[in-house]
Amino acid sequence: MDEMEEELKCPVCGSFFREPIILPCSHNICLACARNILVQTPDAESPQSSRASGSGVSDYDYLDLDKMSLYSEADSGYGSYGGFVSAPTTPCQKSPNGVRVFPPTVPQPPPQMHLLQHPGSLPPIPRNSCITCPQCHRSLILDDRGLRGFPKNRVLEGVVDRYQQSKAAALKCQLCEKSPKEATVMCEQCDVFYCDPCRMRCHPLRGPLAKHRLVPPAQGRISRRTSPRKISTCTEHELENLSMYCVQCKMPVCYQCLEEGKHGTHEVKALGAMWKLHKGQLSQALNILSDRATEAKEFLVQLRNMVQHIQPADGPGRPLMTSGWGTLKENGVEFEACLVAQCDALIDALNRRKAQLLSRVNKEHEHKLKVVRDQISHCTVKLRQTTGLMEYCLEVIKENDPSGFLQISDALIRRVHMTEGQWGKGTLTPRMTSDFDLTLDSGPLLQTIHQLDFVQMKVPSAPMLQLEECCTQNNSATLSWKQPPLSTIAVEGYILELDDGNGGQFREVYVGTETICTVDGLHFNSTYKSRVKAFNASGVGQYSKTLIMQTSETGLPPCDIQNMATVAWFTFDPVSAHPDIIFSNDNLTVTCNSYDDRVVMGNTSFSRGVHYWEMTVDRYDNHPDPAFGVARGDVLKDVMLGKDDKAWAMYVDNNRSWFMHNNSHTNRTDGGITKGTTIGVLLDFSRGIIIFLINDEQQGPVAFEGVEGLYFPAISLNRNVQVTLHTGLPIPDFYTPGEVDTSDSVC
Repeated sequence: MDEMEEELKCPVCGSFFREPIILPCSHNICLACARNILVQTPDAESPQSSRASGSGVSDYDYLDLDKMSLYSEADSGYGSYGGFVSAPTTPCQKSPNGVRVFPPTVPQPPPQMHLLQHPGSLPPIPRNSCITCPQCHRSLILDDRGLRGFPKNRVLEGVVDRYQQSKAAALKCQLCEKSPKEATVMCEQCDVFYCDPCRMRCHPLRGPLAKHRLVPPAQGRISRRTSPRKISTCTEHELENLSMYCVQCKMPVCYQCLEEGKHGTHEVKALGAMWKLHKGQLSQALNILSDRATEAKEFLVQLRNMVQHIQPADGPGRPLMTSGWGTLKENGVEFEACLVAQCDALIDALNRRKAQLLSRVNKEHEHKLKVVRDQISHCTVKLRQTTGLMEYCLEVIKENDPSGFLQISDALIRRVHMTEGQWGKGTLTPRMTSDFDLTLDSGPLLQTIHQLDFVQMKVPSAPMLQLEECCTQNNSATLSWKQPPLSTIAVEGYILELDDGNGGQFREVYVGTETICTVDGLHFNSTYKSRVKAFNASGVGQYSKTLIMQTSETGLPPCDIQNMATVAWFTFDPVSAHPDIIFSNDNLTVTCNSYDDRVVMGNTSFSRGVHYWEMTVDRYDNHPDPAFGVARGDVLKDVMLGKDDKAWAMYVDNNRSWFMHNNSHTNRTDGGITKGTTIGVLLDFSRGIIIFLINDEQQGPVAFEGVEGLYFPAISLNRNVQVTLHTGLPIPDFYTPGEVDTSDSVC
């Protein structure tokens, strides 16, 4: 609890809070100190005082308050009261906590009155008095109630009292006959403090005494001191008890405030319910902050170990070589001896170069030590502040006064979130590595003596995957990576590997110098593992961490078919299409400049799931017979779709349609197409079937069965036809996987 002490001291006097009050900015100050730092403002500013009273300013009223401030928040330490005869320019003072405090311009009360033992005997506060928070420098003009308009922080006062009592002399055992020993436990049922020998002798943990609850002495003293909760009264209606909580103003209010005051139209909630809610929120925020504090402690241990690795045991001025975070490659003494031995063999010119190299190593060594020590100091201070805030908040949570707790809970929750945010990204990352990536190469020739330098003889470190830039879309995956920020080893290229989406072996999908790669043609609804490694002339480095990525789903169980959230989006592919195909509308609309049938495929392939897409006939002249369906990647592009064994299609004219595969025509069905007709293709890998639709009605029976493998959407057409592709569509309402009738289907 020692680190909590800073939270319990007044920023003005530096002593423990005595009768603390809560300013509108949520900071606390002793009542006596608040009176000491009051400043009287000119009468011309008095109309503004009606806008800002001690209890009526919300946390978001500081735009107006800043206009009334007598000091700049970024001043140089002096408060200027220019233009006021009664308030000359006066230098500021500093409290024991280092916070600037502006001296009062009103007469000081006698010392016996400064103790505030009889508030009623204090002289009245001058009219138009202004108080400035010593921590955030927000200024506020007091109303007629003066400092009585600020609520008292009874929770903080109780925490200070408990803390001071816990720091008092240790409790003694009540059963020792001579020279009582220090008590180690207290029995709540017996109400007796015991030392260890007396507890074992007089209070054994067996029989009826086994059910008694033993607590630490400090906790037992607190439980003895616990008194009934004080009834809190309203600051505006002193005879009324606080019974509700104003959600808009974030403060406890009384019944009269709701009936007559400004809170009448505000949303209010029960005091007890908000008490429990805010305690829960503070506890949750503390859990997150506690995790940050634990990480900070481990990080400090890591930094201290780094100092030991950088600095050898025989003195701070000798270099140290390491090949990893905790493994030494060579100690400083060996490295220097080797360097001296090599330099002595290279006559006078080599000796001059030797001095330069030693100076370089020593500078790097001192730089590393300075960076790590500075980070240790910074992190230690921040951890001490975090721990103090945590201990203070834990004490506040123990309070059983709802209104008192709610007066400070919002500010504490904000502070905890703000403190947790200070431990954000990069805070717990070393700013310096302990490695000296320098290895002396003793093979240069004498004529190149002046180019002698350290060279790197290490393989690259494992790359780091940049998760925020890695993503999947349809059946494509984009991965991005980078070298570790502290790595100085040269990299010549990277190797990206993916598995087969089914837990199989990894395979290389990219080798090059780029640090981002998109892999197309993956299976839908599949889970892929990916990893990357770097290489240079010295060899191949370690793999990065394995990243697991999920491609899009395009088929769902029957109960979820109508609520499908992930569907395939694709266009026609100009790369694989026949040269006679003409593209427009961002590759969604195609036609042809030849009277012969030409094939064009989609840019996405399917191998799993349930897929549905449609094509609208934009132009239909002279009764041609375009074909719609699916095809393998090596389908013939200069004949009608379905003429070879690489495509499964339905070709249709203005009166009827046929199914065709490997030049076999089946299932003639009445019903043709015209301009504006919509043709749908339903590909269901779960059943291994293909179904065709014309204007949302199934055309004929199931067209093909036993469909498995990798297929591309495809069509064939000539210059008399133009169609537009529509993707990302839900499965038709009439179709549910598992209920289709395939009795009349033909392959």
